[in-house]
Amino acid sequence: MIDPALREQHRLASLRESATFDRATIAGIQRAAATGVYDIRGWGAKRRLPHFDDLLFLGASMSRYPLEGYRERCDTDVVLGDRNARYPLHLATPVTIAGMSFGALSAQAKEALGRGASEVGTSTTTGDGGMTPEEHGRSTHLVYQYLPSRYGMNPTDLRKADAIEIVLGQGAKPGGGGMLLGQKISDRVAGMRTLPAGIDQRSACRHPDWTGPDDLAIKITELRGITDWEKPIYVKIGASRTYYDVKLAVASCADVVVVDGMQGGTATTQEVFIENVGIPTLAAIPQAVQALQELGLHRKVQLIVSGGIRTGADVAKAMALGADAVAIGTAALIALGDNDPRYAEEYRELGSEAGFYDDFQDGRDPAGISTQDPELAARLDPVAGGKRLANYLRVFTMEAQTIARACGKAHLQHLEPEDLVALTIEAAAMARVPLAGTNWIPGGPGA
Repeated sequence: MIDPALREQHRLASLRESATFDRATIAGIQRAAATGVYDIRGWGAKRRLPHFDDLLFLGASMSRYPLEGYRERCDTDVVLGDRNARYPLHLATPVTIAGMSFGALSAQAKEALGRGASEVGTSTTTGDGGMTPEEHGRSTHLVYQYLPSRYGMNPTDLRKADAIEIVLGQGAKPGGGGMLLGQKISDRVAGMRTLPAGIDQRSACRHPDWTGPDDLAIKITELRGITDWEKPIYVKIGASRTYYDVKLAVASCADVVVVDGMQGGTATTQEVFIENVGIPTLAAIPQAVQALQELGLHRKVQLIVSGGIRTGADVAKAMALGADAVAIGTAALIALGDNDPRYAEEYRELGSEAGFYDDFQDGRDPAGISTQDPELAARLDPVAGGKRLANYLRVFTMEAQTIARACGKAHLQHLEPEDLVALTIEAAAMARVPLAGTNWIPGGPGA
């Protein structure tokens, strides 16, 4: 007599899941058939993509010599926006906080981001929806996002900011606008955005008063006039046709270009968008650098890279490929306390689990970060959250320094592509560095 449990184990072991119609795909079809609406969610792409994990550094030994960690300096500072602005940003670390809106995030979360960034000498960014007193009051360096929605935009706040970031696209949804569900549009959010409270909102996908690079140049000139040429002007693009978009942004007189790869997160948008539009961050960086080099402006117009940055190794790899700085969003929220296993039961009530970040966009985040519910938001202590973020940013910076010293570099910006090799053919082709153990760059000269 075969044990029933053993029989069931054998039965399950004999089943073979389809690579095309796996369980997640089948569940998606069933949900669409049952509801007649497409799925929306927040955060970023979940599919496996070539990423910084597919690159390795070549540490120093004989042909290069490393720097002694306790005796020899490795600097991390960066200047952003010194092409045209009278007051460029001087940051102690090249790790900045990406734009995440008040509305998508609670006021406590925005304050915590400002506190954490300021403690380590870096910048944070307003995101869509305007500038909150909590964030502005706690941010030493605050970048004001100028998005197609124009929510909360006014000359007074533009002048209060330390830089302005014109958003043309976002990595999770280049070519598309975002969403904010009605349950997150509180009276305060509605007032800042001039929207009716409690009604779902969809942001525009392009700026309403211009259609191309000539109009962008005019708008940048207007913004410089409003701010008396004091503030650096960033232009943010979602990574897709990166080479051409960077050239056009520079031709429009941007001081800084921000390139956001498809691993970047979002508050809420269609899942089909998140998983199928844009290109990986790893593929976008060399295209952006090539565009800047051909214009003779690499390192003169700074390049900030975002989308899937998680560790100091990711920072060092992005900078070795040619970035001047990076921006983090998802990682910063996790550092504040999102996905905390303490709230496992409440995540299950949302239909998710700690570590999966599904269904957070509906405004019931138990960690008090991506919510406008007063009781939930009160769970996040901005002071404690800011300390956690500052700790994380310090670790980020020290990890990047450790790698730079191992490669014999006295500054993070001295890292270069020749310090890298790739583990896969795809990563080698995208990053334009050799496959490990060879001098072969797929698609390179003589390939």
